[in-house]
Amino acid sequence: MTVDAADENKITASHFNTAALFALPVRLVIGWTYFSAFWRRVGLDDKLNPDVPGYVGEKFNHFLPNALGIGPIIEHLLTHPGLLAAAMTVFTIVEGIVGICVIVGLFTRVMSLAVLGLAFGILLSAGWLGTTCLDEWQIGILGVASGFMLFLTGGGRYSVDRVLSAKYPRFAQRTRLHWLTSGAVTIKTPAILIGSFAVLALALFTNQQFHGGVYGPLHNKSVAPKIEVSEARVAGNSLQFQLYRTEGADVYGSFLIGVSVVDDTAGNTVMQLDGAQLSRLPEAAIANRYVAKVKPGPYSLIVPLGAKAQLTIDTGQIRWDGAHSYTLVLTDISGATWKREIETVS
Repeated sequence: MTVDAADENKITASHFNTAALFALPVRLVIGWTYFSAFWRRVGLDDKLNPDVPGYVGEKFNHFLPNALGIGPIIEHLLTHPGLLAAAMTVFTIVEGIVGICVIVGLFTRVMSLAVLGLAFGILLSAGWLGTTCLDEWQIGILGVASGFMLFLTGGGRYSVDRVLSAKYPRFAQRTRLHWLTSGAVTIKTPAILIGSFAVLALALFTNQQFHGGVYGPLHNKSVAPKIEVSEARVAGNSLQFQLYRTEGADVYGSFLIGVSVVDDTAGNTVMQLDGAQLSRLPEAAIANRYVAKVKPGPYSLIVPLGAKAQLTIDTGQIRWDGAHSYTLVLTDISGATWKREIETVS
């Protein structure tokens, strides 16, 4: 018994419809995942306004310290607030369009590649975040895998693509359009295997890079705050230094309750500011670089994740000896301390 070309095409189309039906739950959920990002920022709250709490640009700032490969792009946007606001708006609109198109199955294969691209960006920028679980890494890598799967299956019978192909059969017969929408396409098994193992390789690489998840030791940079201190110096009656919060929970600040200077040569503390004093630092003493800002709180100095600032503190009548060596010590409310040798005393 032989099967003619028409029957073979019907069988192939049926296989793609079945595969797309099996993928329908993933398509609906991944579509909502991206549309909900738009809905949260625009429909439920105003998270695109740089002047209100919860601005999405601050969340973007949290990605910076340990982003993989795209840190310079993130930093460029953060140091150009107008460009950052425009980028966040465009990104949000794109997420909304992609999400709703995936849900209804319009231009499913094009949108599946957009899902893959968006998820890849999340993976590289925020894959290291997650306090109790590998939250952002899981979102990113599952988005990449889901996007690739939806590209293979298309939208199937339950999609706008199918409705449009029935209404405009002339266009539906053009196989090249199937690569943009849904329907039967010719994808060789080796290409599927290569793509699948490439996604797996990406999963293993990023899991190890961000969390040590393939071979130990495991690490989670979202658990405890870490502050990098640099450019510490004394000039006249001012202590100047730069701090940069690179680790810890993105939803919880580091709370500095102590800034002190130890004279290593004499073995005594020559300057000590407690939390109450730090909470009264004037605005002019803090020069923030990014959207996430170091700022005085009610009882301490608050340092959000990703914040970088130059601090200038008046040292009053302290006499600095250029022949001595000094160490700057920052103390967090958790008890963690970070030290930096003061480079110059003038």
